[in-house]
Amino acid sequence: MQQNWSQETYIKALKKAAQAHHGQKIPGSEIPYIIHLSYVSMEVIAALNVEKERDGNLAIQCAILHDVIEDTATTFEEIQTEFSESIANGVLALTKDNSLEKHLQMTDSLRRIRKQPPEIWMVKLADRITNLQTPPYYWNQEKIIRYREEAIQIYEALKGASQFLALRLASKIEDYKVFIK
Repeated sequence: MQQNWSQETYIKALKKAAQAHHGQKIPGSEIPYIIHLSYVSMEVIAALNVEKERDGNLAIQCAILHDVIEDTATTFEEIQTEFSESIANGVLALTKDNSLEKHLQMTDSLRRIRKQPPEIWMVKLADRITNLQTPPYYWNQEKIIRYREEAIQIYEALKGASQFLALRLASKIEDYKVFIK
């Protein structure tokens, strides 16, 4: 079976992400943060196995690197130099603008993501699929409800990028109702 991405680009991005996120844990756990990035890239790879017309290298590298600008000291310029301008632009679009008020950040993020190729949209879909697990113990009901509503917003804005990931996200959104009392 021919694939639309290479192991070399995956490994290069994973090494960069592992170095950048070294010592970070998934919030509310002792699990190394790199696991989250592996889950997101796994969702993207599953979609690429079905949707072969996509640029797999762009999608996978952005999936692995999607939090490096937001959560580490890594800069846009570093990503641009080490990878490419398109990957740096994708990662930047996936980065929340913390200068905005919290309630404006998702709308801004989705607006910027929609200006990117569909492969970047796929990463955001995959990220939310991965994050719709059991909520952290310290989240209250309001936060859980808001997080699900945000997932619906992501679905509505980006579902056109990948039927495979859109169906996965819709299912996760439905399943997440169990946490709302």
